[in-house]
Amino acid sequence: MNWLVFVVAALGMPLLGLAVVGFRYLTRDTPVRRVRTHTRVGEAPKIRDPLFVPTLELATKVWLADGHEIELLANGDGTYPRLWADIAAATRSVTVQMYYCQPGVVADQLRDVLCERARAGVKVLFLRDAFGSARLSSAYIADLRAAGVEVATFRPVRWYALDKAYARSHIRVVVVDGVLGYTGGFGIDDKWLGDGIHDGGWRDTNARFTGPAVAQLQATFVAGWAEATGDLLTGEAFFPPRTTAPHAPDARGERRGSTAALLHTAPTIGSTAAERFVALVIASAERRLWISNAYFVPDEDFIGLLTHAARRGVDVRILTSGTATDVKGALHAGRHTYRELLRAGVRVYEYEPSVLHAKSIVADGCFVAVGTMNFDNRSMAFNDETMLLIHDERIAATMERMYERDLAHSHEWTLEQAAHLPPWERAKQTAYWAVRRVL
Repeated sequence: MNWLVFVVAALGMPLLGLAVVGFRYLTRDTPVRRVRTHTRVGEAPKIRDPLFVPTLELATKVWLADGHEIELLANGDGTYPRLWADIAAATRSVTVQMYYCQPGVVADQLRDVLCERARAGVKVLFLRDAFGSARLSSAYIADLRAAGVEVATFRPVRWYALDKAYARSHIRVVVVDGVLGYTGGFGIDDKWLGDGIHDGGWRDTNARFTGPAVAQLQATFVAGWAEATGDLLTGEAFFPPRTTAPHAPDARGERRGSTAALLHTAPTIGSTAAERFVALVIASAERRLWISNAYFVPDEDFIGLLTHAARRGVDVRILTSGTATDVKGALHAGRHTYRELLRAGVRVYEYEPSVLHAKSIVADGCFVAVGTMNFDNRSMAFNDETMLLIHDERIAATMERMYERDLAHSHEWTLEQAAHLPPWERAKQTAYWAVRRVL
């Protein structure tokens, strides 16, 4: 009889969990299967076509504006010194939302600069994720609050709200005085220290920018803060007046700065802005489509979009993390797709020196996306994410140079290698592929 009770409990608890969380949250996929015009499947406005940007705007519900100054920053060495200096120069407000924060040197540097600004009278708000930042100690939080920093926790795990526990905010937001923003793959942890090549430091790509997209990034923070605290933030300290119209030309009638927008994607019942964005960019690429992503686990439909692009002559390249990855399941599930991609002409690379954590796209020498979104079902269907979308040849050239430097430290897979793996490797790939939606 005891064994029967044990079996019932063993089977019943997972089923109860599914009933509480909702089965669809653990199994849902993204529904976009193809991109088409009114007459032909697989066609979309080319990225250099004037129709591309309006199409992207309507598909994602964000509006690209001129007037941005954007810098792409590589790794901790290229990011943290600039970030601390910018925060230290704040005069009105600093807002920080981070998914991943862990104790260490970097966390202490963040604490010190936030506390110094708060003591100087700057409004400082810190929103940490309940899951990714759970290891920050109560003493650490107490130090922040004692200095005047307002601290809130995003989506703490509650037994009566397990559905929210599965939907995480994977966002990285730093906004200084409402006019300067940072986003990208970086977190607050010592693993990001270094140059991404030596001593195990993670390889990442981040963006520092000014312009209208900063207000969009701030609005992302405001939405998370309202959910966590009940307070909806307004006012010039967070949203200072714009000094120029978003699309205003300069005195010679020329556009100012880069054209960009901040895409905030969030879970929904239907298709998400995340998958619509990725599907459109793949379908619109005409010459080059270079993707760098930490956790590359595309579903069958995205595999179809990528292989169709390669077969129509696009130089499609995928760069992902190799055996140094911190998520082995994603590596094995992603490798399950290599044979089909390679057969179609997609080139696949794995970064070797350290964990590649970057999430970026550069296409046709003029379009760039950089932010927090992974190429997997979790990011596209379950997480809140931020991506800076940029239509600018200069920024694209910079991203291509960064990509080529990464390829020099990467292993390129061949079709022969993918087709002749040991049986146990194939078994692992098949097993992880079967649960790809929840990796």
